[in-house]
Amino acid sequence: MPLLFIVDAFTDRPFAGNPAAVSLLKGWPDDAWMQSVAAEMNLSETAFVWKREDGVWPLRWFTPAVEVDLCGHATLATAHILFENGLAKPGTTIRFDTRSGLLTAIQKGDEIELDFPAKPALATAPPVGLIEALGVTPRFIGRNQFDYLVEVDSEAELRAAKPNFQQLAAVECRGVILTAVGTTGPDFVSRFFAPASGVNEDPVTGSAHCALAVYWGEKLGKSTLIGYQASARGGVVRVTRMGDRVKLGGRAITKLRGELV
Repeated sequence: MPLLFIVDAFTDRPFAGNPAAVSLLKGWPDDAWMQSVAAEMNLSETAFVWKREDGVWPLRWFTPAVEVDLCGHATLATAHILFENGLAKPGTTIRFDTRSGLLTAIQKGDEIELDFPAKPALATAPPVGLIEALGVTPRFIGRNQFDYLVEVDSEAELRAAKPNFQQLAAVECRGVILTAVGTTGPDFVSRFFAPASGVNEDPVTGSAHCALAVYWGEKLGKSTLIGYQASARGGVVRVTRMGDRVKLGGRAITKLRGELV
């Protein structure tokens, strides 16, 4: 029977960060079954993973509604489970085969560091309804292959934003990154909304930081930054820009272990 875990990612304490389900398999089951499990878990992401004979771990991610191309927190959660349960040895590099290519994870002290592709957001005109749905005054609007990135004037404005999720779901994109320079400790803060993907507000979004690392790194002139995702649960992501790659660092804690019967 497949083992199932729930892990809080990008946090060092339970009931914070972003919860992800992780299912350990022996091969790919039917896609519809994985989507049903993700809907049953009703978390922003459920990861499914198994180990090939060559030592690489094929990995896929599902929201309650759709399969996605890239997910940071569920990858961190998966790596945490593999290290914690002895399926990956300390000091080794985990290699994941995903829809976004080869991704890796290593342990660095108390953190796990992921190697992800950089996803810079290029300046663009806002699509119809985006700004109205967010209810903010933008300083910058950009777009990458997944998401829109919208900078606002202050951390206070970001925290006070109350998007209209029904309107936002009509915008054609995976999600929307709302961000501002940090004024309470971290270099920058963010929130992430993805109602079109079945997640109104994601607690901590690793893949969004593939854009944020580039954006704030260039604006602040720093290669390594600390980001805080200001959701109700909150979470910390350390980011380092390395050319066309981004290192995402964070901690994780297992909250549940079980079996799918």
